[in-house]
Amino acid sequence: MRLTASELLRQPRDREDGNGHVGRRVGVFGAGYAGLVTAACLAEMGHTVVAAEKDAEAVARLSAGEPTIHEPGLRELLAANLEAGRLKFTTRAEDAVGASDIVFVCVGTPPRSDGRADLCQVEEVARTIAPLLDGYKLIVEKSTVPARTARWIEWTIRRLAGSEREFDVASNPEFLREGSAVRDFLEPDRIVIGADSARARSLLLELYKASVDCPIVLTSVTTAEFIKQAANAFLASKISFINVVSDLCDALDVDVTTVARAIGLDPRIGRHFLKAGLGFGGSCLPKDLSALINVAEDHGVDVGMLREVERINNARIERLLAKIERALWVLQHKVIAVLGVTFKPDTDDIRGAPSLTVVPWLRAAGADLRIFDPAGMPKLKALFPADDRLTYAATPLEAVRDANALVVLTDWDEFRLLDLKLVRSLMRTPIIVDGRNLFTPAEIQAAGFEYYSLGHGDVTPSAERQGTRI
Repeated sequence: MRLTASELLRQPRDREDGNGHVGRRVGVFGAGYAGLVTAACLAEMGHTVVAAEKDAEAVARLSAGEPTIHEPGLRELLAANLEAGRLKFTTRAEDAVGASDIVFVCVGTPPRSDGRADLCQVEEVARTIAPLLDGYKLIVEKSTVPARTARWIEWTIRRLAGSEREFDVASNPEFLREGSAVRDFLEPDRIVIGADSARARSLLLELYKASVDCPIVLTSVTTAEFIKQAANAFLASKISFINVVSDLCDALDVDVTTVARAIGLDPRIGRHFLKAGLGFGGSCLPKDLSALINVAEDHGVDVGMLREVERINNARIERLLAKIERALWVLQHKVIAVLGVTFKPDTDDIRGAPSLTVVPWLRAAGADLRIFDPAGMPKLKALFPADDRLTYAATPLEAVRDANALVVLTDWDEFRLLDLKLVRSLMRTPIIVDGRNLFTPAEIQAAGFEYYSLGHGDVTPSAERQGTRI
């Protein structure tokens, strides 16, 4: 059984090698989602870590033990390792390189307008590292990058540093899920090490020797780069597959949850990523799928199937919006409670979240919105400031008071545990449009709601409630 982040942090960990010395000296470039978790977890494993980040405000916050992202277990992990002196944050690149044997590249690779990965930050790190080399360094890609990016990193550094400098470039892709990233790092299901030299391979194996026992895949750098993109494309395909199934379930009045549970019991299929709903978002799956499609097409490989996966995912929000219109008919002047703005629970990340499309669409349709999310509201508020038609509520119950409908966009446990009868008593009309299949039709019917979901079939109003919509 996998432990929670808090349970893992209470587990004893070897912090010294057989000679009584602490682990490796590690530099990390970038303190975003991947970089911050990588830095903090490597320090927790006993290594001495210096993380370089250009944002001085972020460095100040992190140095004070204040996480810049919402991630379970991260605050405790930061506090413990800052206090122990194993973790340091800086704006000075030379501190991260000069003090380190291994340097991780964890900067962003956002999608360009053509769908390819933007590698500007990766090149910037390569150009920054080159003049700072003062002995052998192992430079490790942790950022998700297209296959053969390591060749460009090596070429860039070699051109600027000269032929006499010793270094290797390796790939060690992350398989972290936002909301469980600390647990995923400290208790991995596999570690992929892409290295083309014995020295690089040995260093990375030593780095992870204190990890929880798991399979380790040793391969070439290019293969490791490709493994991450292929894994994310497959996960995206599973999600789009079950969402197509959910549309058919709607048409046949079949419960998609039961279908997904049954097919997931087949060990060849597995139950993970078979949850129907609004599809995949965030900063990884959409970007990596698009980047892989572009790489494949550049090499003349037909990836029409992946194009269809992408199209299905993009169409999920349109299907939800159609359900909202069907539930409310006219949206103008209707009060709609929106629960959830992040792309998934247990994170404050709104990148690729349905809320970025749903909120402006509802506003353009004339609806008045009351929004609540446990972690993501500050980021959404920066994009859509509060006004007389958009309110950010302090609690879910405040959001639903006098609402004509409740729309669920993120499946936080806090929403799943709501007292539905109390929610119904507060609403003007008892209508739920559930984009995450958070509830079951049976419990919704018992609480007296109209229910519009993705793959459960719609629970239509009873005869005595036909006149309560307007």
